[in-house]
Amino acid sequence: MRHIALAALTILATTGPVQAKTTGHPQAEAQALDLAKKAIALRSVRGPGNETAKVAALYKAALVEGGFADGDVEITPVDDTAYLIGRWRGSDPKAKPLVISGHMDVVEAKPSDWQRDPFTPVVENGYLFGRGASDMKLDGTTAIAALIELKRSGYKPRRDIIIEFSGDEETTMKTSGIIADKLSNADIVLNIDGGGGLLDEKTGKPVLWTWQGAEKTYADFELTVTNPGGHSSAPRKANAINQLSAALARIGAYQFKPEVSDLTRAYFVEAAKYENPETGAAMRAFAADPADKAAIATLTANPATIGKIGTTCVSTMVSGGHALNALPQKATANINCRIFPGHKPADIMAELQKVAAEPAVTFKDVTEGSIPNDASPMRPDFIAAVNKAMKATYPGVPVFPSMSSGASDSMWFRSRNVASYGASPTFSKDSDDFSHGLNERAQVSNIAPGISYYLSLFTDLSK
Repeated sequence: MRHIALAALTILATTGPVQAKTTGHPQAEAQALDLAKKAIALRSVRGPGNETAKVAALYKAALVEGGFADGDVEITPVDDTAYLIGRWRGSDPKAKPLVISGHMDVVEAKPSDWQRDPFTPVVENGYLFGRGASDMKLDGTTAIAALIELKRSGYKPRRDIIIEFSGDEETTMKTSGIIADKLSNADIVLNIDGGGGLLDEKTGKPVLWTWQGAEKTYADFELTVTNPGGHSSAPRKANAINQLSAALARIGAYQFKPEVSDLTRAYFVEAAKYENPETGAAMRAFAADPADKAAIATLTANPATIGKIGTTCVSTMVSGGHALNALPQKATANINCRIFPGHKPADIMAELQKVAAEPAVTFKDVTEGSIPNDASPMRPDFIAAVNKAMKATYPGVPVFPSMSSGASDSMWFRSRNVASYGASPTFSKDSDDFSHGLNERAQVSNIAPGISYYLSLFTDLSK
């Protein structure tokens, strides 16, 4: 699930930093693109005909040919999918491993809706088109090619380097949880399915890049009211639809306490530089004082920023009644929450119950494919390594942390107290963000600097 956390920023006019600077690794660059095209051609979608296992076989073949021991690259079937774990053994078996994390599956794509067949890769006008181009097969194959290039160079890591790909990140995340259990002894995880950079819409130059250090916890709560019902000609005060509606109205008007973490404070301070004056000023004021009412009002009014200042809960589905001329016997609704790191879903549900103030409404946590997780620490070694890698490949590009409102495999590691960071080197324009949508694409120009970035990052964090 590709997340460029700053896609909602208003990019102001800027002279911009220089374009990417690379030393060039032609063999790795060619391999990354070739593997990505082959992977896109495999329909790794949940359900009948799922070819995720074939993507795993493709990746394993490349890793083994590139120097990994066959026995150190394992593919494990799970239901209709599979996951892959490859290990490059380091010189110190006692050192906790560096994990590189990604996924092989993609969301569904109907060929009749696309301009090009989604599972026939096409390189055109500098873009790689196809389902998974940006989410996240090109990122995955670029990391694979970089690892093989690192082996080719003769590098010897001190700690094990493990590259793993889940097989159902876009759906149930069953393999994501299995992998996190198996690798719960990891020192640090680089999730190459998170973070990323923005390009200027007019010039195409890189404007800024963020690494993802936290994500909000996804939760669904089902609200239900049941009544005896009866004939509509004899209305009663206790009406399931009315009671549920009143509760939903109170929840809709409620705002959770705004809050800030070290990570989001750093984000607001830096991101404010690229916003319009009013929003930028509110970001700086909120970072300085999360109780600033004027700043809260400005950020709450903006759909792009409200989710960054605390927990949000919204009504997403409602159903009630069984006949036009009968009193409703049952009414239900779903409340979807994106919970600020540090809070448990049970506590948020309890807060919603108080806000609803309707004893007839029962609450049930019906969340699937999510697990509570806190923010990763602001680790100096990771920050130094990622700053160094970006400075070498994109000199002058501002680098700062971000928090995602979406879910990724990072949450499974964070829930097990393993630091995980979204650290993709991919840059794109807002107008090119078609992840999960029609005509998905990624700029091929990301490959060369991506290889150089990964070589630097993998080396520094595995010494």
